[in-house]
Amino acid sequence: MDVYEKVKAIVIDQLGVGEDEITPTTTFQALNADSLDIVELVMALEEEFNLDIADEEVENIQSIADVVKYVQENQ
Repeated sequence: MDVYEKVKAIVIDQLGVGEDEITPTTTFQALNADSLDIVELVMALEEEFNLDIADEEVENIQSIADVVKYVQENQ
């Protein structure tokens, strides 16, 4: 499973959205994710990819593609 598919699965699980709602350009705002959702999502991503995502970085991550890019650059 590639990074995009793993990220997609985590987002679906954490936010309770349908697979058809997720594309690389989908934003978390479009998925109605609030700040608590984002915190839980970041924790799940950190655990899955063994990363430590700084709060400053979270502010720059707005879409699924942003998450994939961050994970690929920091693994």
